[in-house]
Amino acid sequence: MAIRKTEVTPLDMDITRNVASSLWWLLLLEGIVAVFFGIVAVFWPGITLVTLVYLFSAFILVWGVSEIIHGFLTIRARDTWWLTLLFGIAGLGVGIYLVRHPHVTFAALILIIGLMLIGRGLLDLVGSFLGRRGDTHRILSAIIGAAAVIAGIILLFQPASGGVAFVWILGLYALVYGALTVALAIELRTAWNDFGGMEDGRR
Repeated sequence: MAIRKTEVTPLDMDITRNVASSLWWLLLLEGIVAVFFGIVAVFWPGITLVTLVYLFSAFILVWGVSEIIHGFLTIRARDTWWLTLLFGIAGLGVGIYLVRHPHVTFAALILIIGLMLIGRGLLDLVGSFLGRRGDTHRILSAIIGAAAVIAGIILLFQPASGGVAFVWILGLYALVYGALTVALAIELRTAWNDFGGMEDGRR
């Protein structure tokens, strides 16, 4: 049985190029913030719960705003844009809540972060299968999603007494997420340049 190739129309190329040019810097910023948060969490063993809440709040606020912008920019390019938008709004809400309630209990923080990671991971996994993107982008998105789900599940089963382990798990996830997000940004930047070269060749 012959496999039919999906034709890439000029409109698809234009949409992909425009999305890549708009999103690569956003992903780069998100990845850098995640790496910074991960480094602080892993290499600052004496971090207090309040300080951790403020740092995570900053991280999740950047994350939420980035996802909202991502969702709006990819309305024509991705079928799951509305999921990205909803998650961005949820992340923004969680970030604002934590900023206003920095003395949240450790058990509540575990629940909030664990559910956020699982939700984000499932979103990335769904997007990796349904999104109209290249193989490299799909693979990186799937890895990021799987890492988030695993980290979220581990955190939810983390006992309230295991503060240090909680911080390390969260920090290691942020480092992995940040590094892979930077790689996604570079991949999108490359795709943007490639589409630019193809357009130049058609002229």
